[in-house]
Amino acid sequence: MDGIESYWIWLILGLALATLEMVVPGVYLIWLAMAALGIAVLAFVSAPPLALQIIAWLSLSLILAFSAKRWLRDRPVSSSDPLLNNRVGRLHGETALVTQAIESGSGRVKVGDSEWIARGADTAAGARVRIIGSNGAELLVEPVALLEDDSPPGGEA
Repeated sequence: MDGIESYWIWLILGLALATLEMVVPGVYLIWLAMAALGIAVLAFVSAPPLALQIIAWLSLSLILAFSAKRWLRDRPVSSSDPLLNNRVGRLHGETALVTQAIESGSGRVKVGDSEWIARGADTAAGARVRIIGSNGAELLVEPVALLEDDSPPGGEA
């Protein structure tokens, strides 16, 4: 090429794609960046024609992306806290206060400082329920029987 060598273009493209990978969500640009950096090395060492460089970049990009997809499929990343971003999933087993009576299977409950739509057996407002599951953003609840130790203060039942 006249003026600038093609390996500089591939190097700049590879670094730009790697930078974009850090900004844009997803894990695909890194494979394109790695392929571009590989072609930069190839262009520096042997200087093949530009058309061959582009074909090699496309081929290497596909090979890297599909290989990484297969490798990650066979070795999934495990988390020490799989419910970290699943707020509803973290509520399973918790108790909640019924704020709007559950009638005909639907009502509202308060968990912490937020209210949720609840589905379950008919329960009066003010009663305690246990969260047994979820359906989307709706909590599935069951009444909790009060034990003598759990009775409200002041002797009210």
